[in-house]
Amino acid sequence: MKIRFLAVAACALSVVAICAQGTYQLAVMKYNGGGDWYANPTAVPNLVKFCNEQLGMNINTDVPNVDVGSPDIFTYPWLDATGHGNITFSPQEAENLRNYLIGGGFLHVSDNYGIDKFLRPAMKMVFPELEFMELPFAHPIYHQKFDFPKGLPKIHEHDGLPAQGFGLIWEGRLVCFYDYQCDLGDGWEDRDVHNDPPELHTTALRMGANMVQYVFGGGIN
Repeated sequence: MKIRFLAVAACALSVVAICAQGTYQLAVMKYNGGGDWYANPTAVPNLVKFCNEQLGMNINTDVPNVDVGSPDIFTYPWLDATGHGNITFSPQEAENLRNYLIGGGFLHVSDNYGIDKFLRPAMKMVFPELEFMELPFAHPIYHQKFDFPKGLPKIHEHDGLPAQGFGLIWEGRLVCFYDYQCDLGDGWEDRDVHNDPPELHTTALRMGANMVQYVFGGGIN
């Protein structure tokens, strides 16, 4: 048990150490359950490029796929997840993700329409003591380099519902941001995938850049 604890602690510290280096790499989180974790393949690479150009960051342009239950997740300070369907975690995967998030990692989940009813119970396995909370419009994640006074922008329409940004907050730190009824990931994709107008594509990328700036500490807190 002591050896296992030390291994977990070492992995958690590795996330903090990576963030301290000033260079980052984002990854896409693979999960089980049958949902299409692989949706939006150009989304995160486009976000990385935008952040490097607009924020002067030095994010690695290679965006790997990493299994949620793998110790490799501790290599990446940001995990991105999306999909339209079922998402499940085994007890080991839930524990691994919990240790990652408590240890300094961050998870962004983009509702690609249909993931909500699966995501919430899955994340309840990770943090049974936490509930998703809607972030107020005044939250600093909406007010970094780019200002979003009305909160999360609406990128794609589905059910006529407003876009909402939900968070899981562990000991005062936002460890997971979930964009619901928004489709940020779709908005980050190459424009010809969804035929988005340039201004909508840019709006989505600007919101994503705010998230990156907030998480990596270069913006307003």
